[in-house]
This record gives sequence, C-alpha cells and structure tokens, in this order.
Amino acid sequence: MRELDIKGIGMTSQRTRNRLVKTIEQLGVKDKKVLRVMRLIPRHLFMDEALASRSYENTALPIGHGQTISQPYIVARMTELLLEAQPCLEKVLEVGTGSAYQAAVLGGLVRHLDTVERIFPLYAQARTLLYDLGYRNVQVHYADGTWGWAKGAPYDAIIVTAAPANIPTALIEQLKIGGRMVIPVGQPQRTQRLQLVTRISEHSHTIKNYESVVFVPFLKSKQ
Repeated sequence: MRELDIKGIGMTSQRTRNRLVKTIEQLGVKDKKVLRVMRLIPRHLFMDEALASRSYENTALPIGHGQTISQPYIVARMTELLLEAQPCLEKVLEVGTGSAYQAAVLGGLVRHLDTVERIFPLYAQARTLLYDLGYRNVQVHYADGTWGWAKGAPYDAIIVTAAPANIPTALIEQLKIGGRMVIPVGQPQRTQRLQLVTRISEHSHTIKNYESVVFVPFLKSKQ
C-alpha cells in the first residue's frame, strides 16, 4: 500500500480544508454530517499533484480524459439532497466515479456504495485510492453507467455525476419504491438543471428541479 499524505501542508492543510467547508456552509449547505465528512477528506489526493495547491478552492478542476472533479459545493449539495428524506441510507449507486471524491464523501455517510466508471484509467486509479484510504464499503466497477449497476439493485438512492439529455429509464428502474436519485439533466453548453427524482411506484416517479449546474456530458462506454 502506498503512503498517503492525508494531513497535507500549506494549501493542502486542515486549516485550508476548514475554510472550504465554511464557504460551503455559507452557500447554504446545512447538513452537519455532510460538512463533517468533507472537512475530513483530503481532496488534494483526488487530483494531479500539479493542481494540489488549488484543491481546496470551491471550483471544478480537470482530472484528465476530458473529465473534472466537481466543485465541492455541488458535491455537498447533491449529497445533502440525497440524504434529505432518509439520513441513513443502506445501499447507494453512484454513476460516474471520476476522481472518486464524491464516492469518498458518500462512503463516509452510507452503509454500502457501488460506483461505476466507464474510463478504465480513472476506474483503476479510483479503486486503488479508495482502498488505500481505507474505504471497505465502496465497490468500484468498470462499466457503462448508462445501464447503472443492475447486479446491486434495487438502491435506496442513486447519484449521477454527468449530465444526460434525458433521465435514463434504466436508472429509475434500479431505485427502490420511495428511492431518490439526484442527477444533472441537460445538453452540454446549454442549461443543465439539478433534478431530484423520487420513484413513487413501479411505473411512476416525480421530478423536482433545483439550481442550474454545469457537468460533463453523460456518455456511453467506449468499450
């Protein structure tokens, strides 16, 4: 196992981490459990060392392969929405592992997390990093997120970290009745809206719209 600089120094120190969480709180995130977990997670380990000094800015940053690590406020906001109705989630699916930062946040809050990634280098890096950080309740899968992860369904909740033009039916079908999904929806370079989908019966669901967001497009695997 490689040695990880979890504590950090300078611009990656705990003091800098605390300032970021204070900013997130001032922007309106109220869930104390979410804020506590984000205060503990070393975000600088989830990106290239060249960008480590910017890791606790409240901004999205590139992680290669045309992908980004999401803005910390958006990570906190989506997590808060997911937990709002059911603070103790047993089984959750994340579509789009990316840097694994969102997975690390969820891993500190739910009993079990499946997370799927379609880009192999990101999948391999995420799996190693989460293991090295001690997450044993997170399973990383190399798969096309369009189809979710049916083997683990049904889920209490699903979180999607890329924006489809329309909500994939397969993901709704993998929710339990009463389950919730937080997903950005919309076209690239156009308005994307954060949506909360609640499955209310086998054949019906509700959609509630929240703030405008900017995410990379939801794409099928290149396998």
